[in-house]
Amino acid sequence: MENSEIILLNINGEDKVGLTAALTEILAKHDAFILDIGQSDIHRNLSLGILFKSMHNNSGEILKDLLFKAYEMDVNIRFTPISPERYSNWVGLQGKNRYIITLLGRILTAKQIAAVSKIIAEQNLNIDNMIRLTGRIPLNEEERAAKSCVELSVRGTPKNRQHMQESFLELSSALNFDISFQEESMYRRMRRLICFDMDSTLIQTEVIDELAERAGVGEQVKAITEQAMQGEIDFEESFRKRVKLLKGLDVSVMREIATQLPITEGLQRLMKVLQKVGFKTAILSGGFTYFGNYLKEQYGFDYMYANELEIVNGKLTGNYVGDVVDGKRKAELLRLIAQVERIDLRQTVAVGDGANDLPMLGIAGLGIAFHAKPKVKQNAEQSLSSVDIDGILYFLGYKDSMLDSKILNE
Repeated sequence: MENSEIILLNINGEDKVGLTAALTEILAKHDAFILDIGQSDIHRNLSLGILFKSMHNNSGEILKDLLFKAYEMDVNIRFTPISPERYSNWVGLQGKNRYIITLLGRILTAKQIAAVSKIIAEQNLNIDNMIRLTGRIPLNEEERAAKSCVELSVRGTPKNRQHMQESFLELSSALNFDISFQEESMYRRMRRLICFDMDSTLIQTEVIDELAERAGVGEQVKAITEQAMQGEIDFEESFRKRVKLLKGLDVSVMREIATQLPITEGLQRLMKVLQKVGFKTAILSGGFTYFGNYLKEQYGFDYMYANELEIVNGKLTGNYVGDVVDGKRKAELLRLIAQVERIDLRQTVAVGDGANDLPMLGIAGLGIAFHAKPKVKQNAEQSLSSVDIDGILYFLGYKDSMLDSKILNE
């Protein structure tokens, strides 16, 4: 041990104020060079690791002082010599791919975490770190938060990434929770633009169905809407057919519907956080500008693009003005806004539920299928179905402890 120049310290025990300072002061006194350091604290039980190199071939003196200090502070300490070859191999792993896997649900159980961990191991990936993003869990069921989220940092190259994604999708459906799998990069940590679909995403309805009910053609329009959302018919064709059925509807009905829109739970919290941290926000909707503008004003979106209904003498004509905002157009608009704001596409987020959202989900740095149709879930890399729309914040890496105290209460 005394001849070893590189040593790994593992310290375990009750966390105490000044413990890390006391141990690192000993290393500083002996001019030791710290190569790596990390710690975790669970229920005030500390696990601290320090990898250091003795610079004056005095590792014996260092270990003696550390042992006395550990005894004095009533913690356990273990020393492991590390050979130069082993250390060099470890350093060589630095260039390996790194990913972030987020587990999110109303509750998370050992069964869910075990199943995800098994898939990770089968793909030859190694878990480097695991942290909880949601608050601490009280024993009283009635006091528990509505969400539970754990973030895993893993390293390596998946043997079959597509198969892993498919396994995660099957697992999330079977055990009723969400799994996000993202490459770790500077872009993941610097998202700057988020674009939302409107109907069945920001609001819990399809506005065109609401208009159709008032016009007495509800069943006909709903059937066409469902076909379009499932990707069974072309969006523009379905849009034209549905708008035609609204001919003669009084514009006052639009005002009535707008004031009673069922807003998706969690939207206010999500928007407040996004605006505080500097996101640009946009609504890119295959719905109508009247309702998009209402949400833009209510929640402070920076951009809004949707379809304009033609109105003559206070009534809908059954026609629309301009080009249809379909799937292709949504992707074009996302790209255009990113260019205007000088934001790299890899820093963008897109959120939607229908087949016409897939093009923008596909080009965004992070595409999230929110409470989406089965076809959309299968084709989107990320899916959020088990919690409200503010669950997006966890996919972005934010923690409750930071958000609620420093942002929401300002």
